[in-house]
Amino acid sequence: MASLTAKVIHGHTYYYARECQRINGRPKIVRTIYLGSADDLIAAALRHKQGQVPQPHSVDIAAFGDVVALYDLAQQIGLVALLDRHLPKRTQGLSVGQYLLLAAINRAVHPTSKLRFADWYRTTTLPRLLPATAKQLSSQSFWNHLDFVTEAHIAAAERELSQRLIDQFRLSLRTLAYDGTNFFTFIDTRSPAELPQRGHNKQKRNDLRQVNLGMLVSTDFHVPLFHKVYAGNVPDCTIFETITEELRCRYQELARGCEHITLVFDKGNNGDEAFQTLDATDFHFIGSLVPSHHADLLDVPASRYQALPGERLQDVRAYRTRKVVYGQERTIVVTHNDNLLHGQLQGLTSALEKARGKLRDLQTRLRRRRQGRVRGGKAPTAASIRKQAQEALVGQHVKTVLRVAVQDGAVPTLSFETDQAALLRLIDKQLGKTILFTDNEEWTDEDIVLGYRSQHHIEDAFKQMKHPHYLGWQPMYHWTDSKIRVHAFTCVLALTLSSLLQRTLHQKGVDLSLPRMFELLGGIREALVIYPKKQGQRHPTIARTLSTLTAEQEQLLTALDLRRYL
Repeated sequence: MASLTAKVIHGHTYYYARECQRINGRPKIVRTIYLGSADDLIAAALRHKQGQVPQPHSVDIAAFGDVVALYDLAQQIGLVALLDRHLPKRTQGLSVGQYLLLAAINRAVHPTSKLRFADWYRTTTLPRLLPATAKQLSSQSFWNHLDFVTEAHIAAAERELSQRLIDQFRLSLRTLAYDGTNFFTFIDTRSPAELPQRGHNKQKRNDLRQVNLGMLVSTDFHVPLFHKVYAGNVPDCTIFETITEELRCRYQELARGCEHITLVFDKGNNGDEAFQTLDATDFHFIGSLVPSHHADLLDVPASRYQALPGERLQDVRAYRTRKVVYGQERTIVVTHNDNLLHGQLQGLTSALEKARGKLRDLQTRLRRRRQGRVRGGKAPTAASIRKQAQEALVGQHVKTVLRVAVQDGAVPTLSFETDQAALLRLIDKQLGKTILFTDNEEWTDEDIVLGYRSQHHIEDAFKQMKHPHYLGWQPMYHWTDSKIRVHAFTCVLALTLSSLLQRTLHQKGVDLSLPRMFELLGGIREALVIYPKKQGQRHPTIARTLSTLTAEQEQLLTALDLRRYL
């Protein structure tokens, strides 16, 4: 029962509302609420009668949907405790697992440098979920803890994490995809780090040092199960020999969830030593071969190809045989895909046009010199013109189709033409074809082709890690090998949480790409409406609510049950 009580303090009367309950047979005051003076009560009554709303003092906006969704998933996994069990830490500040979780969430939703890490943190809901001071989130504090982490620590943590994900989320292990990629850096040439080296960069930045990353992912929403950071000048096939040995050791751990595991990889990883190790494991595999190395398979007439069943393979025909490859007789499936043929022809046509344009420019420069319109500079020679012409013939098959001739003279002459016979031969024999090989002898042609196509999951994973806004490897402002390894692990953890979140939404009937998922979740903001402190209040009144949501955002919020974090 509530009652109104007056108190006289320093000659002024103040009013309180008291709630009284009978406890153990005796009346007892259980709640007291300060109401203010008589003037305060009158003003409050008038505002209520007139429908007036108290004016807020300020409003704070914080990122909610994306960071909370990833944090919630990490809580379900028990990620922080798992990481802390394997990674050493200093006896102060946040744990290493907490640091890595915050860094992984940052890397997933808003990649930034460690210098701006604390600034980003303050604009999110994370301060009330995982409290930390600005000093604890400084770059120095972060690396004071993470510098103790070695490659062996990361490998141990990843092994347990992979097994937990397999057990907890029932990830499909029927096919696993492996591949490697590289990330260019701006590390100075004189830096003593061994991981950043110059090599063939897939983003065409051969002028910069790069770091290579090999990764094994499930074909069930490209969840990473294993990663390897290695020097930028090491070819994929060379590192695959090492990784197959590590995978052999991991097979028994992975096989607890699936007895028949097929490894899928592309031809860039092929090598004799790698297959010697792979053949000694219980892994099955599907790979591809370089077409030009197997002319006998390309010469098989089209009449021996059979159409494949299923809507997904309606434009694909296949020829099946057996052949000794890398020391063992393997099942070979040569496919011809009309869509692939059209795509390759478009790419070849574009490459030929670019090459012809460069050759025409070279012809123009030579003609101007013959006409005396250009006289300065070093005089061209037949050798220098041949070199420039060969440099112009970039692109797959361009050198096969374009014939270039250079004639010597006071000023060399250049001519070129398209070899129509070579072009027709290329279309008939090679374009549109893919040569697959496997040890899954009992699999149908359809199973083998679809199994190899699952490799797109690893390609999509690397694509996401190079996205400019979400899951980006860049920026990477590190120039020591140990920090680069921690950075790579952080990026892999970010991809792990993001892929699992995408998979969770799929299971609840919501199918979205990773960028679209983060775009929608990132638009869900938390608003803190702060009201002026009243007399007697130690802290201001705060009302917490969400920004206005679209139907899609409301669907995500409900599917992930994130309102409980309000």
